[in-house]
Amino acid sequence: MTADLARPALPLRPELAGLEPYGAPQLDVPVLLNVNENPYAPSDAVVEDVARAVADATRTLNRYPDRDFAALRQDLADYLAVESGVRVAPEQVWAANGSNEIMLHVLQAFGGPGRTALSFSPTYSMYPEYARDTSTAWIEGRREEDFSLDPDAARAAIAQHAPSVVLLASPNNPTGTALPTDTVLAVLDAAARVPGGCVVVVDEAYGEFRRRGTPSALELLDGHPHLAVSRTMSKAFGLAGARVGYLTASTAFVDALRVVRLPYHLSAVTQAVARAALRHAPELMAQVGSLRDERDALVGWLRERGLRVADSDANFVLFGTFDDRRAVWQGLLDRGVLIREVGPQGWLRVSVGTPQETAAFKDALTQVVGLAATGNEEDR
Repeated sequence: MTADLARPALPLRPELAGLEPYGAPQLDVPVLLNVNENPYAPSDAVVEDVARAVADATRTLNRYPDRDFAALRQDLADYLAVESGVRVAPEQVWAANGSNEIMLHVLQAFGGPGRTALSFSPTYSMYPEYARDTSTAWIEGRREEDFSLDPDAARAAIAQHAPSVVLLASPNNPTGTALPTDTVLAVLDAAARVPGGCVVVVDEAYGEFRRRGTPSALELLDGHPHLAVSRTMSKAFGLAGARVGYLTASTAFVDALRVVRLPYHLSAVTQAVARAALRHAPELMAQVGSLRDERDALVGWLRERGLRVADSDANFVLFGTFDDRRAVWQGLLDRGVLIREVGPQGWLRVSVGTPQETAAFKDALTQVVGLAATGNEEDR
């Protein structure tokens, strides 16, 4: 072979040319409040239970895992019955390596060439990437100024574009806002009228953090076979490193996902870790309650200082607005606090941390922006 022989080209799909992979900044700083993680590590009891479960699973790693993870699906169904009051059959539950893979399964089954997925921005930045990766056309409607979704506008968008998939994040990322039941019902009604069919996925990755009285779309599953509700164990369960997401829908919907999944996609170790964590659900849910309280206090603190804050049913808060949000983000980083520069122009997002991490964020933000309380309440 001669030295000047041209190297063969890689046949990269044209729509992927020049793109960078998804990723939030991973920086080594004292206070990490940028990717909506649960700030509390698993307790010693959880660690010990997980370790035992993994040890047991390791003894049979020469065999493939349960392809349809029946025991995990039963455990997830039992958990949802307690958390949301909605009882579903195990056959209505599906799980994968994070809710990201769940969404990819949905687009693989119901999207594809010649089909369209629709959502309403601002919303989760990965949605258009799921569509791109499955060669599904992507359409983006708009939310209102307060980040709510107008039911009539949603109906009109669905009627105009006739999507195969509608993705609704509730609580929404990056805004934290939850959708009322009437809005979800309006979307479901419009989707049911799409020629050829349309599925609706309500992404409740942050569902456990919703405020009291905020309903879950799980309550709408009965009678809506084209609805799916996705959840994750990354946030409320503090298992971001385990990569376990799941979805609840009609058995016909779940069976469609079984067709497109890769063989044995959920490892025996992953199943063991998830089941062990679910055995400690009451302990973890109590922790979620404290994070809700911390979030609500942070919302109040920011508003008292004259900042705009989106109503949040998640474990993060979107706040602003700043003429130069990059300068504010960098100023916080210089003081050892990493948050996220995401969402509409002028806004920033901060995850709810431990009380100590939240205090560090407040101190850094006060130094960077020079905030002063506008009310008479004491700092919370």
